Amino acid sequence: MTSPHRRLNALTGDWVLVSPQRATRPWQGIVEATPAQRPPAHDPGCYLCPGNERAGGHRTPPYESTFVFDNDFPALLPSPPTVASGGGLLTAAPVRGICRVVCYSPRHDLTLGELSVEAVAEVVDVWTAQYLDLGERPWIEHVQIFENRGAMTGASNPHPHGQIWAEDDLPDLVRREDARMAAYSGCLLCDYLATELAADERIVLSDDRFVALVPWWATWPFETLVLPRAHAGALPDLDAAGRVALAGLLRRLARTYDNVFGVTFPYSMGLHQRPTGRAAKPEWHLHAHFFPPLLRSATVRKYMGGYEFLGRPQRDLTPESAAARLREAAAGA
Repeated sequence: MTSPHRRLNALTGDWVLVSPQRATRPWQGIVEATPAQRPPAHDPGCYLCPGNERAGGHRTPPYESTFVFDNDFPALLPSPPTVASGGGLLTAAPVRGICRVVCYSPRHDLTLGELSVEAVAEVVDVWTAQYLDLGERPWIEHVQIFENRGAMTGASNPHPHGQIWAEDDLPDLVRREDARMAAYSGCLLCDYLATELAADERIVLSDDRFVALVPWWATWPFETLVLPRAHAGALPDLDAAGRVALAGLLRRLARTYDNVFGVTFPYSMGLHQRPTGRAAKPEWHLHAHFFPPLLRSATVRKYMGGYEFLGRPQRDLTPESAAARLREAAAGA
């Protein structure tokens, strides 16, 4: 499609405006500073490196593999003070939760795409164990595993790491996905993946267990969606080989991103999996979102503003063009 059109996000019910004719317009926007030189393997000033003191006063142990700890500055608290709920137009509600940090490895300089497949598989195993551990608490309804990679996405520390926020409610985006999947007859994402595989226009990476694609409704320029081919609601539904396969594809996708502009590509990544409440929810299909902000080069990013704040998301680069660009980059990943 070469003319303006809207695309429906089947997972959320939201729309995105696609404007392919704007892709050739002149660009005079902001240019970001280029990334700094490669970091050291161990940074004595980094509170996530083994043996260093953290900002909260705790000392990070001399860990040798993936390391998890409770966030020293959590956004959620397991036993928060009482909140006056109010009502009407000034409604508030209490919230409980647990926030943890996951250091992928002791190496300060190795991103998810630079670790070995075995090391990434260990990260996936830790994610799985954390999902089970946190989800067993009867008051936890949702476990959100995510990573902000790069200062451009708001990461406060360059040591490769992710976070886990578990809470007593479904976040808004997850709630919208939950409602859409529950209302669909069958598995929405199984059918969507079959449709994408048949079209073969937006596939970026695939193997016999997982597929990474630019979704039909992508908002960010190089956004991708990672899906297991076989129906699985959460990480514990994958067998050991499946978790290794997921690790391999995530590693390849991260390396693919790095090849696009020849830099460590910033992104926000998160796993969406079956809520951990008591309801069975067989319709849930495990998936990972990658939302990278870069647009035209290593120094030009996509901004949300103007119409997008006041109306709906809009993009110039079509998902099909983005997928083709990513496939080229994947050749060397």
